[in-house]
This record gives sequence, C-alpha cells and structure tokens, in this order.
Amino acid sequence: MRKQRVLVLDGQGGGVGGRLVKMLSEKLPDTWELIAVGTNALATSTMLKAGAKQGATGENAVIYNAGRADLILGPIGVVVANGILGEVSPQMAAAVSGAEAAKILIPSASCGVIVAGAASLRLEDLLQNAVDLALRHMNP
Repeated sequence: MRKQRVLVLDGQGGGVGGRLVKMLSEKLPDTWELIAVGTNALATSTMLKAGAKQGATGENAVIYNAGRADLILGPIGVVVANGILGEVSPQMAAAVSGAEAAKILIPSASCGVIVAGAASLRLEDLLQNAVDLALRHMNP
C-alpha cells in the first residue's frame, strides 16, 4: 500500500514552507510522506534543511507533484497565476488549484488576495492552525 503524500509548496526564501515542514515532520503519521517543492532552489533548500526528506524545484515539479498529492499546504499565492511576486506561473496555479488533493492555504495579503472573514492572526498562529488542520485531515 502506497503512503499518502502531503505536498508543501513555497517560493521566495521558503520561510513559510520551511516552518510548515518543521512543524509537520515532527507529527507526520507513518502512513504519510512529506514532499517539499519550491518555485526556486532557495525555497526548496530551506524546506529540505527544515526536515523534508524529498524535495524538487521548479514549474514541472510543482505541476507533477500537485497531481500526485493527497494534501497540499502552502501560501495562498500558490493557487494564483503570477502569485508570489510572479514565481507562480499560470500553469502552476492551475495545477495546484485543479488538483484533487485537499488544500490548506496560508492567507497573505502580499499576494494581492485578501480573504474576507480571515482572522488577522500572527503568521505563527496561521501556521499552527494549518498544521492542526493537516493533522486532522491525516488522522480522521
């Protein structure tokens, strides 16, 4: 039986993805594997240093792994064409938003997307909430 896959996506310096990887990898059920994919090499490197055992970089890696994932986590910009200061191509955004995987996205006004009703929380609180939601999804 194959392990289920949680995909952590990030761009720029990989700070959000790196923190998600660190928080998730400590509590990841044995039936799940974590894959880190960055829109650039620095983001991927940051997530690998945070504890991801597998990582890949670039547009094709995002598209390929989004289609194979059971759960996707990352900043909201990963589903927005030209999100994360243009690092997310329209093809990447379509692959992530169109993936069958459940998606847990971290709100960020820096992507030009403001989510109505999203509480104004510190980034650390948003990340902890995302990890809690992910673990509930993994352990129904």
